[in-house]
Amino acid sequence: MRARQPDRQGHTVQAGVRLHWELYGEGERTLFFLPPWSIIHSRHWKFQVAALARHCRVLVMDGRGNGLSDHPLDPDAYTDEGFAADALAVMDDTNTATAALVSLSAGARWALLLAAEHPERVTAAVFIAPAVPLAPWNPFRLAATALFDQEQEEYVDWMKYNANYWLRDHRGFLEFLFGRAFPEPHSSKPIEDTVSWGLDTTPEVLIATARHVLSQQATTELSRRVSCPVLVIHGDADEIVLHENGAALAGLTGGRLLTMEESGHCPHVRDPVAVNLALREFLLPTSAPSTRRRAVRRRRRALYVSSPIGLGHARRDVAIAQELRQLVPDLEIDWLAQDPVTRVLQAHGERIHPLSQELASESQHIELESSSHHLHVFEAWRRMDEILLSNFMVFLDAVRKREYDLWIGDEAWEVDYYLHENPELKQAAYVWLTDFVGWLPMPAHGERDIALTADYNAEMIEQVERFPRLRDRAIFIGRPEDVVPGTFGPGLPEMRAWTERHYEFTGGYILGLNHQAIFDRGELRRRLGYRDDDVVCIASVGGSGVGAELLGRLMKAFPTARRRVPGLRMVAVAGPRVDVGTLPSVKGVEVRGFVPDLNLHLAACDVALTQGGLSTTMELTAARRPFLYFPLRDHCEQNFHVRHRLNRYRAGRCMDFDEATPSNIAHAIETLVAQPVEYREVETGTAARAAKLIAELL
Repeated sequence: MRARQPDRQGHTVQAGVRLHWELYGEGERTLFFLPPWSIIHSRHWKFQVAALARHCRVLVMDGRGNGLSDHPLDPDAYTDEGFAADALAVMDDTNTATAALVSLSAGARWALLLAAEHPERVTAAVFIAPAVPLAPWNPFRLAATALFDQEQEEYVDWMKYNANYWLRDHRGFLEFLFGRAFPEPHSSKPIEDTVSWGLDTTPEVLIATARHVLSQQATTELSRRVSCPVLVIHGDADEIVLHENGAALAGLTGGRLLTMEESGHCPHVRDPVAVNLALREFLLPTSAPSTRRRAVRRRRRALYVSSPIGLGHARRDVAIAQELRQLVPDLEIDWLAQDPVTRVLQAHGERIHPLSQELASESQHIELESSSHHLHVFEAWRRMDEILLSNFMVFLDAVRKREYDLWIGDEAWEVDYYLHENPELKQAAYVWLTDFVGWLPMPAHGERDIALTADYNAEMIEQVERFPRLRDRAIFIGRPEDVVPGTFGPGLPEMRAWTERHYEFTGGYILGLNHQAIFDRGELRRRLGYRDDDVVCIASVGGSGVGAELLGRLMKAFPTARRRVPGLRMVAVAGPRVDVGTLPSVKGVEVRGFVPDLNLHLAACDVALTQGGLSTTMELTAARRPFLYFPLRDHCEQNFHVRHRLNRYRAGRCMDFDEATPSNIAHAIETLVAQPVEYREVETGTAARAAKLIAELL
């Protein structure tokens, strides 16, 4: 899923070639992100588009040869002048009178042509890793270019920059080139992305594009004619185009050079926050605030970011916030949150930050990644990178527009990751909350899953150990024993020992309901509309919206279960993101949508059927209610972290989705209702303990 869909899109025909373009946002100023070499298309700007379209009009296009634009094979169709003419035609077609240009690599030559020859159309120009021949681009690449059309006995390193090799092993060249483009550690995702985008074109197209490049003399003359403001962004670890090239361009244009130390060829991908901020500062400067209040005279304020993946975070976060206000009575709390979390917050009268409406939907992304009770949650999270970056930029705007004494993130992955990547942005005390630590590979996915999860865990470990000052409090919601045994991956630390060194513990799970406050369960049942002789079965699949198929299967088991359990009454709770209309119609099953006080219904029921989420299962454990749970396939948190914790409490019975026939579900319900529970007691006072740890920072 994209962080933002285009507001308009279309095609422009220029010299007989259809060119795809997309427009985002609105405003007087337009940023035009030019296409680079035809080896990739406009999706490589994914970390910039949504973040900047909130502040101005953003135009992108697929260059000829890739994406949704035409792929001509004629070498004469790929001249630098032709690409510049394409960009100008798209500007005309989209009523873009003027624009600030942002280019990458080969796109710098087209930006240079536009800025020099059409100065009335270009308000500013940003060149990222400009592939303009002002200094030796790369001696190894230049040597290979001289032999571009010659067959070689073997193709090693830059000798792969060869027409014959491209025809023989297109993917091999892409993997080589983008491996060099991203020398930064832990770059598996951008390499994976760019290789897949490279496969959207053909080696024949790439060969055609390699025939025409501006000369050094022409480039020098064009550079001296540029009159608009110029910013050059170049990594000093760039292995594709040497940093000296960017420095030379900045010098000739009278522009400013921003050197990205230790960055490679694509800093807009590997350092997107820093690049986005540089683009905004240079292209979209804002005026300084007109007022400032003395810090000691401000009320204490906290910004709370609660993960939208399920509703458990919202319920426990509200519990923490209520306890926190008891300890810090003058505390104001703003919530940066999205559906379905906002429904819980609104039900409790909490104040939602207005920028919350700018957040890209993480829940919708998770739903689109799921299928048939299946969610490879680690891969879904990897593919959510664009959304997470966009949402971090929203967070950054929120904390820059209003002063906060404290930031709290409950599994706010975007906040934690990008703060560690950009620690200089921290300007308040910061608390990180989570109930699991570490990605775990799913056995069915083999060596690739093992390698990728280990790499992501290694990056997290490096961040935390390099910047221990960044998290003022890292709070694990639970006990040390709730951390799964084993290591973070081959050669990495043991998970429980590492977590004990870097986290403080609440001593148990944080519930949305104080179960000790329910002195009379019978009275609770009557208040909720359940009769004394009802055998109440709650079927619930959480708030993420991925459980529709499971809920339908549980509902279809009701007639069989009713024959086994006289008086059985099933209430199917669809939650906030499952369309009730898509569920099967089963006589006798009561279907409800979003139930704000679902935890009360769980405490009142006789048996529950649920997905494998931690919050619902721990609410049932604390209420000592029998339950059957069905972890999503390939969901490492539900299959390992949650299951480990439930086993520690001796709570619930796990059933594989494939075994969830009406007969098996009915038999399980009958058995669970007949047997008393023997769970370990769930600790109380955990929300207050978490609040105490947080309040110390205020």
